[in-house]
Amino acid sequence: MTGEIPREDITIDVRRGNPTEEELAALIAVVSEAYATEAATAVVAEEPCRSAWAVSQRGLRTPLPRVGW
Repeated sequence: MTGEIPREDITIDVRRGNPTEEELAALIAVVSEAYATEAATAVVAEEPCRSAWAVSQRGLRTPLPRVGW
């Protein structure tokens, strides 16, 4: 991991107005920083939590001995 964001073709659709190149550059900088921050803080739990079903699980009982009555 180099810490570099993978480059992909990204499109920005401007719905209203006519933004300048500086405004678009500022938008890209803010969104890129937010993405990098979120990606850096995203973590996955190392060990999966055991469910209540697994915690209460017991071994199988041995069969009762057959005794002649």
